[in-house]
Amino acid sequence: MAGGRAGVADLRGPGFLKSDELKRALAAEARALGFDSIGVTAPGAIPEAAKHFREFLAVGAHGDMDWLAQNPQRRADPRGLWPEVRSVIMLGVNYGPDEDPLIILKERERGAISVYAKGDDYHDVIKKRLKALARWLVAATPCEVKIFVDTAAVMEKPLAQAASLGWQGKHTNLVSREFGSWLFLGAIFTTLDLPRDEPEIDHCGSCHACLDICPTAAFPAPYKLDARRCISYLTIENKGPIPHEFRKGIGNRIYGCDDCLAVCPWNKFAQQGREAKLAAREELRAPTLAELSRLDDAAFRGRFSKSPVKRIGRDRFIRNVLIAIGNSGEGALAAEAERLLFDASPLVRGAAVWALAQLVGRDRFDALATKAMAVESDASVRAEWAAATKPS
Repeated sequence: MAGGRAGVADLRGPGFLKSDELKRALAAEARALGFDSIGVTAPGAIPEAAKHFREFLAVGAHGDMDWLAQNPQRRADPRGLWPEVRSVIMLGVNYGPDEDPLIILKERERGAISVYAKGDDYHDVIKKRLKALARWLVAATPCEVKIFVDTAAVMEKPLAQAASLGWQGKHTNLVSREFGSWLFLGAIFTTLDLPRDEPEIDHCGSCHACLDICPTAAFPAPYKLDARRCISYLTIENKGPIPHEFRKGIGNRIYGCDDCLAVCPWNKFAQQGREAKLAAREELRAPTLAELSRLDDAAFRGRFSKSPVKRIGRDRFIRNVLIAIGNSGEGALAAEAERLLFDASPLVRGAAVWALAQLVGRDRFDALATKAMAVESDASVRAEWAAATKPS
């Protein structure tokens, strides 16, 4: 097995199955491996997706995710990524939660972690299944394949809609009539010419619950997302301080945001057949902000081993925890923020300043400012102190 990057592999092998029989056998094997949805589409099935993607980039809605803007033409058509592809097999894994992910938002002393990140990293889980399915396919009939799990220039959601798995809802995520807004996606590109599935149509109707619930107004219009305002982007992709205008809206969300997904009416079907390996770890369901704020780098890595949370690093994570502490209204948590005023990371120190400004009185805050500013050399942290000490 060869491939240039994680989630992509080249496979070749002899075989003897064909056409409709092969597709039916493929679907059966996929479900045996733990996939909940499967469909096939043509590589040229999403011409409109390229136009929407270019519009998204043109207004800068991708924020600092510069990798999205690299070689956008390769995303427009799978053949730009691999000219030999003749069929795209799209696969979905249901990760519907076993509890309402919005309930924890009322427990302000605890941190809310996005549903998809409460278990093992889905990239690793799904990649293993895709590799197993790809091996089966090349053993069944002569072909070449490449697999992708959210790691390359593949427009998974439009392709999934073209392959009948669901449709892109007004929140821009895929919605399934069977699993609601909770599907992980993976893709297998192949040189085989497999029978196509009919594209799914939009079933959102007049519903706009996902747009209305967004705490930071990240949807300028239905089916359009400004990632720069999205809490998932702000707490995960954003590497610097979180802009002041969004801090209150973040609440106690410390990694991602599920609001627009969780209110989707189609979620009533989402918990059927949920795979145990994607279940939440107990220690990540509702951790306290106090315990999380005390994590050093080693403890952070241990706590989030095999979790996608680990990829953002300790400093960005503690930044998020401190924003949640500032929003908690819990004066007892001020001590945690005060301790972090002298953390080694400027990103953490700056967030601690803001958190304390929300929790302690003016006299106490001014005393802390005097002490901290005497040794603070980072311009961004000094700017946080300046902004927090301005007369209201």
